[in-house]
Amino acid sequence: MLTKLLFKNQDRKQLIIAMIGSFLGITFLITSIHYLIKVNEFGEGTEILGPNTIIVQKKVTTSTTFGMSKSDFSQKEIDNLLAMTFITDIKPILTNNFNLWFETSDKRIPEFKTNLFIQTIDESFLKIDSKKWQWEKGDKSVPIILPRDFIVMLNTFAASSGFAQVSDELAMKAGFKFMISDEDNNKEWFDVHIVGFTSEVSAVLVPASFMEYGNMNFRLEDEKKITQIMISGKESEFGLVEQMLTENGLETRESQMIVGRLKSMVGTLFFVVLCISIIAVFLSGLVLIQYMQLLMSKNAYEVRTLLRIGYHPDNVIRRFFIYFVKVFGIVMGMGMVTFLIFKHFLDKMFKEGGLHIDTGITYWSMGALLLALALFTLSSFLTAKKGIYKEY
Repeated sequence: MLTKLLFKNQDRKQLIIAMIGSFLGITFLITSIHYLIKVNEFGEGTEILGPNTIIVQKKVTTSTTFGMSKSDFSQKEIDNLLAMTFITDIKPILTNNFNLWFETSDKRIPEFKTNLFIQTIDESFLKIDSKKWQWEKGDKSVPIILPRDFIVMLNTFAASSGFAQVSDELAMKAGFKFMISDEDNNKEWFDVHIVGFTSEVSAVLVPASFMEYGNMNFRLEDEKKITQIMISGKESEFGLVEQMLTENGLETRESQMIVGRLKSMVGTLFFVVLCISIIAVFLSGLVLIQYMQLLMSKNAYEVRTLLRIGYHPDNVIRRFFIYFVKVFGIVMGMGMVTFLIFKHFLDKMFKEGGLHIDTGITYWSMGALLLALALFTLSSFLTAKKGIYKEY
């Protein structure tokens, strides 16, 4: 009876318009936050290198071939690149300044021997357990990260020679050996074990401590030039990184740039949708609050009458508060259901397009939903309290 009395003068058209605005805002808010996070996470856990990180070298031209230009990086060039606002970090890639021989030492895998070059990448660029990526003089075995192309090559060799092929799991359990030496044929043998694989680096990676040990004790040249560097760029500005490479005569693997472009483009798109969604939720919430104020104003006579005959203000406040929380709860429920429908089709679309993102629901999107409910609940309560006590 009391509810019918308080809400008899409402204009449902304005309420429906506000609910539609809130519904659309909530739906796109959850969707944009969810996919912004999922796109940012794309590729994490599948590669050794950190996100938005590329390996860069100078393009080899005819002038380089005839010694008219350099293919190495000076410290000044590295500093100039690092000063660019869209670049977050740069580190040189160190290579061995000693001879290195690599061979298998396990009966479970085909016998394979070759000369090899190795590299060291700053540990901050690697996504690997630091406890596994340690080496000190005297350690029994050297941890390495192997290029996935190497395993492909090894399996191709095994298949053509009639040997059993090697899985990643078997390779990580198998034994390998390094022999490092200098020009005077001073040499030293080391056991080697694989701790990871990468498709982004063409060389075998070793810890910096092992590289320093080899370059110090088996050095071939006085100074080793830096011909490759690692660059990390801001995700939303990855297009500027690509433009910088072109302007400075630098290059990287096309596969690295494709992923960077894709994440930057999709991430920017969902960020724009997120901003629009926040504005839509705010405005529609504001319309609902204004509708509550208008409704209380239209029912001012009824409210005053109820207070005079003995109804406590808190009881009347509770009626308005619960009514509008229910309205917003319905909007949120509809938005959540619509998001799940969108998610089903978007996940399928991304998968068909080659963007294999995680299909789990993010905590941040659910947190945004609860935050929107909390803010609207608080605003509804304060508005109702202010309006009712004004008539008290």
